[in-house]
Amino acid sequence: MLEEVESWLARRSWSAADRPLDRLLAAKARDPRRGSVSVVLPALDEEATVGEIVTTIRRELMEKVQLVDELVVIDSGSTDATAKVAREAGARVVHRDDILPRIPAVPGKGEVLWRSLLVTGGDIVCFVDADLKEFSADFVSGIVGPLLTDPDVRFVKAMYDRPLGDTAGQGGRVTELVARPLLNLHWPRLAGFVQPLGGEYAARRSLLEQLPFPVGYGVELGLLVDALHTVGLDALAQVDVGVRRHRHQDGQALGRMAAAIYRTAQLRLSRGHLVRPSLTQFERGENGFVPRTHPVDTEERPPMREIEEYVSRRAA
Repeated sequence: MLEEVESWLARRSWSAADRPLDRLLAAKARDPRRGSVSVVLPALDEEATVGEIVTTIRRELMEKVQLVDELVVIDSGSTDATAKVAREAGARVVHRDDILPRIPAVPGKGEVLWRSLLVTGGDIVCFVDADLKEFSADFVSGIVGPLLTDPDVRFVKAMYDRPLGDTAGQGGRVTELVARPLLNLHWPRLAGFVQPLGGEYAARRSLLEQLPFPVGYGVELGLLVDALHTVGLDALAQVDVGVRRHRHQDGQALGRMAAAIYRTAQLRLSRGHLVRPSLTQFERGENGFVPRTHPVDTEERPPMREIEEYVSRRAA
């Protein structure tokens, strides 16, 4: 590991307990305009978990204390009761397709996160996946904390243990097999991030609006790499929030995720084009293995500050 990274780990890695809520509230009170916090949950068919997450954030961080200013669930086309459950739990629910209708939406997590900047107002934007189980408010307060207390910090990732079922430390398979090798080989200054692909992170709006957003699963790696190049390693940080439990995807879904992440890395390495932006996988059918070909996300959304509607809204 680079000496620079070892030094960064000592200075920019914390625990959620390092910043108690009273310290965060005091920092927010000192500069309310720069300390407003928006929490965004991208959601697709997450009725089983989204309600508990919303309820916990509202109760612990909006009612008991006023740390979070707005809580928004972006529904990206759920066919279950995700929107209803989230709304009844106390979130503002916005459908992906109702945001910036001038640009037709495409499927993908990154698409939802990008559009969320248009319907939120906080100086600090915190993203939280909607499939988390046994959710703790530390996932929000922990990663928002450094942004409220340290003006030099611009981007904060959560780090945590990721059990796979009852087995400790076996989650994050795409991280270990794809993302971590890519980062260590090509962006070694990012080798200190424990969970580079984690869906829980917070950043200053002023940074997010400068960055392109890969529309699909590559969004986490893309934002991390681009943040490094935009503001430098010392503006990035990570916070330990404990244990992350969520719904695990099957091996083929992970393969598609890995392909999108590789494509995101490849684009940043060469700004070239993939020879064939698709991935073929195999499923056993009645007469043997059947090939299934899936497109790999090849589109990215431009920095939000280049979108006329966003500029007009921020100027109003």
